[in-house]
Amino acid sequence: MGKKVFVDLTHPFSAEIPRWPYFDKPVIDNTHTMAKGGVLTQKITCTMHTGTHCDAPRHVMEYEFDGRRARYTHEMPVDAYTGDAIVLPIEIEPWGLITDEHLDAACAKIGIDPAELEGKIVCLNTGMHRLFDDTKAYYHYAWGTGVEAGKWFVDKKVKCVAMDSQALDHPLHTAMTRNGMTKMDLLGATGRTLLEEYTELFGEEACAEFDKDMYIKLHGQEAYDKKFGLLEDIGCWGTWEPCHKLLLGHGIVGVENLGGDLDKIPAGKWFRFYCFPLRWYMGDGSMARCVAEIDEDDIVPGVPERTYAYGGTGYGLEEGNGESGLAYMQKLFARNK
Repeated sequence: MGKKVFVDLTHPFSAEIPRWPYFDKPVIDNTHTMAKGGVLTQKITCTMHTGTHCDAPRHVMEYEFDGRRARYTHEMPVDAYTGDAIVLPIEIEPWGLITDEHLDAACAKIGIDPAELEGKIVCLNTGMHRLFDDTKAYYHYAWGTGVEAGKWFVDKKVKCVAMDSQALDHPLHTAMTRNGMTKMDLLGATGRTLLEEYTELFGEEACAEFDKDMYIKLHGQEAYDKKFGLLEDIGCWGTWEPCHKLLLGHGIVGVENLGGDLDKIPAGKWFRFYCFPLRWYMGDGSMARCVAEIDEDDIVPGVPERTYAYGGTGYGLEEGNGESGLAYMQKLFARNK
């Protein structure tokens, strides 16, 4: 066994950090400067769900599944986001919905029994963290989880799920489409809505997974209740961030926008995951530093140190080593040619 080393799994924070479509831009100002006051003191104004961050149950729901009021950040155990962890490699087509089948396949690929995940932290490496930038590729067209993945995590009794993409749910399960009170129904790269684009690429039945009315129209109320009824029973809109709510409502916390040197952590090797949100009284979530402690001999060889250029990955720039969001989108839309 080699010595233990720390690997940063956090995207760097700045005023120019990429952020979710309707979030405010961080404002960073100086209260004191070296030239004037002999000290440097800065202040930050931003949404706490910016960049790499933690979610608490109160962020997405009023009540948890046991009937209690949804807990705030300060009410979660101090080690809720910290513990023994493993990376699951997810292989899926662009913009795809990660299901229980993908998670089972990832476990089989690295040779672990899903039962081993009880009480552990699961980090998903989908490759999306390499596209982190203020782009449609990262926010609109990310692959992501939904109700089936949420049920899988609950069934396996995991402790925490850390996602390397824009949210704990597929983007079409969020307010980027017609879900939620803040629904945006955003336009995609073709000028049509994201739901229209998804329907064209994957079909109406696949798209119905993300839209309550469409699902009921195609499959009926009974089928909807069977799939989403657990959420509806506690007053939650079933197709609106179902993975968020299934996890958090069962006390399984989440981390979003995992990044940094995630590719240095091998899939299938256990390591120690450290993540601590602010001890924020009545907080709904918090930016955090995520770090892996791992045996030096287990680091994936040949993976360069992750660098970041202005505004995100710097893809397409010589100084950046993120991947090309343009190439990702071209691969996606090549499906219907």
